[in-house]
Amino acid sequence: MSDDEIQTLNRPQGARTPADQRLPVPAHVTPTWLGPLLIVGIVLAALNLRPAITSLGALFEETRTGLGMSGTVAGLITSVPALCFAVFGITAPRLSRRFGPATVVCAGMAAIAAGLLVRPFAGGAAGFLAASALSLAGIALTNVLLPVIVKRYFPDRVGTMTGLYSMALAAGTSLAAAATVPLTGALGGSWRTGLLIWAVLALVAVLPWLPIARASRRAARAAAAEQAGAGTAVRADAGPRIVRSRTAWALACYFGLQATGAYVTMGWLPQIFRDAGVSASTAGVLLAVTMVMGVPLAFVIPRLAGRMRNQGAIAAALGLFGLAGYLGLYLAPAAGAWAWALLLGISNCAFPLVITLIGLRAKSPAGVVRLSAFAQSVGYLISIPGPLLIGTLYQHSGGWDLPLALMAGLLVPQMVLGVLAGRDRTIEDECGMGD
Repeated sequence: MSDDEIQTLNRPQGARTPADQRLPVPAHVTPTWLGPLLIVGIVLAALNLRPAITSLGALFEETRTGLGMSGTVAGLITSVPALCFAVFGITAPRLSRRFGPATVVCAGMAAIAAGLLVRPFAGGAAGFLAASALSLAGIALTNVLLPVIVKRYFPDRVGTMTGLYSMALAAGTSLAAAATVPLTGALGGSWRTGLLIWAVLALVAVLPWLPIARASRRAARAAAAEQAGAGTAVRADAGPRIVRSRTAWALACYFGLQATGAYVTMGWLPQIFRDAGVSASTAGVLLAVTMVMGVPLAFVIPRLAGRMRNQGAIAAALGLFGLAGYLGLYLAPAAGAWAWALLLGISNCAFPLVITLIGLRAKSPAGVVRLSAFAQSVGYLISIPGPLLIGTLYQHSGGWDLPLALMAGLLVPQMVLGVLAGRDRTIEDECGMGD
């Protein structure tokens, strides 16, 4: 990275609008170390946003047997992530206004680490569920606030930085899914050890956020003192009324439908292939291929989106890849298995696109935090019934034709909503709030 780029990363104030200046903001003299450390912190935070979920998925049968979970409790645990993301994500704007986004992300990383440290030692399902909820609460807060951090500190490179952390998120997801079982075997075979090892990565992620949060609090105090001296009140409630924005609703529904597709893919794709005659081991590899596609594309898509005024074409293209993948699974699931896995992997990269749109569809940090919380909370609520509905249709229809038709059908409104969310406008303009 060049010296000019480092200086740009370390001087976010130059790109602020007057609306941004009404908020607690970084001090006018930003420490030279803050920009590079933020990049490290963002990458480490993103790496920890999914291992709590995918590591449990890899050892779910062993965990369920070890804790004596009933089928009902096991089903509840599989539904908890999306529910926690929705419930705890709503609290992010209030916490961000009170403590600052960097401090809340730091606390979120600590919550993830604490939950991952405690849950392997749980003696029953209730304790395990509570510890998992603690980790998921930290993930929910960080999910919402990372786009805010990017918008505040890297306003001229939203696409690049979103691509970087989306790629890290995809890498963390794939790493935990692929490495948990081999690591568990190498460390003695206990599912408790296999789950515990991911607490180490979470603890490492806390470290860079400690000085970042401290610098952020100092900057906020300095900005508040400066504004008080100038007789300017700091508006704690600054930001648009999000429910009045059509773009916000389009983005939230787009988020929900893409999350539905992703959860269905992660939960049911191996079974689709196995029912078509593909071996269990190959079906697992095909799922890994689908997930790994998100690593390079999660970096490319946000960069491309950040350079475009209207991102609707990307949303439509990703939907078409998904339609082709589902059509292939319907017509020849085994014969073209590798192609269908690749196509669905590309389609599932709607997630980094929607995260990029959160940063692009709001002008100020206040707008970004509200849009991020609204889109993700509403979106995750929308996604909760999807995997359960697909499982019910599969069970009662006796095959995959009807579930696949439903998933393909959901891609049509997803593309329409993506086009609407991708239009060149901001929620502040829609809510009648100028710069």
